[in-house]
Amino acid sequence: MSDDSTLAAPPAPERDDVDRLWWMPLVSGIAWMLFAFVVLSFDVTTVYAVAAFFGVGLITGGLIDFAIASAVTRWRWLHIVLGVLEVGAGIIALAWPGRTFLVLAALIGWFVLLAGVVDVIIALSTRRWNELWWLSLLVGALAIALGVWAVGYAGRSIALLVFWVGAMALARGLSHLVTAFALRQADTELSHYLVR
Repeated sequence: MSDDSTLAAPPAPERDDVDRLWWMPLVSGIAWMLFAFVVLSFDVTTVYAVAAFFGVGLITGGLIDFAIASAVTRWRWLHIVLGVLEVGAGIIALAWPGRTFLVLAALIGWFVLLAGVVDVIIALSTRRWNELWWLSLLVGALAIALGVWAVGYAGRSIALLVFWVGAMALARGLSHLVTAFALRQADTELSHYLVR
């Protein structure tokens, strides 16, 4: 004799809180877009916005390292040291935004140059099994050229830093906006499904 309860239809899906909170990525996407426009304004607010972004990012990273240190037993000391250094650097970045901006501008060219070298090495070492190795090689070569261009003159390093941070903020903002509208669409479709 079979049990009829095993043949019952699964329960209808319920609205999830994630679907109801579609407005959160919308708000963060708008905030990222506003931040990008402030950065790309190329005035004194750009300096403060980039330094504040860097300082808050470092402090957040330091707090995350402290949280990791409280949860692990191995390498706890390293997370504590990194946390102290990150929080300290973040406070310095917020206290001296002008100097922070100049240091970041000086470092961005070298960072892009190093990233380009790494991309070229990876592209050449994976060309036997990676059909698109040439694309990584091209991106790496462009990054090397951009890094060399920026390292040669402080004004170009500043422009690269501003464009880099601005482009990253625009991309993040667009990504959050797309996520918000996708969640809103899913919420609407689920509401129609549950009404039936």
